[in-house]
Amino acid sequence: MRRWLMLLPLVIFLVVAVFLYRGLFLDPAELPSAMINKPFPEFSLPAVQGDKTLTRADILGKPALVNVWGTWCISCRVEHPVLNKLAKQGVVIYGINYKDVNADALKWLDEFHNPYQLDIRDDEGTLGLNLGVYGAPETFFIDAKGIIRDKFVGVIDEQVWREKLAAKYQALVDEAKP
Repeated sequence: MRRWLMLLPLVIFLVVAVFLYRGLFLDPAELPSAMINKPFPEFSLPAVQGDKTLTRADILGKPALVNVWGTWCISCRVEHPVLNKLAKQGVVIYGINYKDVNADALKWLDEFHNPYQLDIRDDEGTLGLNLGVYGAPETFFIDAKGIIRDKFVGVIDEQVWREKLAAKYQALVDEAKP
């Protein structure tokens, strides 16, 4: 019995080491989401610009990226020029300004331009919570019916778009064609 007690710390160490070793090979951009293949959550939140209240109905009708961003997010600043470029190429992008000060968001969009066809104010983070958002930037791919088809965590730069995401978006566009 005493011998087994002496081996217990070694067994615990080996189990922990296996889990840590496995973690070295996981891609942090592939965080699992319980929302995949589920409808985008219902919401009623103000727009960043103007006095309009936006709801889930406003994002229906065409495939889109739903980008979670904030002025406090350094990575979002890196991603923003790519989003502007994609929007100019016809990619539909909706924004969720997450846990931010609206005056800061308005200044950001004025200074760095606005790639969003609509931009939702999520001051309290309730929509983000319902989506399972970990932080920003995060981008959801929704189909024309508002079903979440995929999620990308991290900065969308030109290489990530070209190699990982463009085909996913295009598949949603193709699926929406009559």
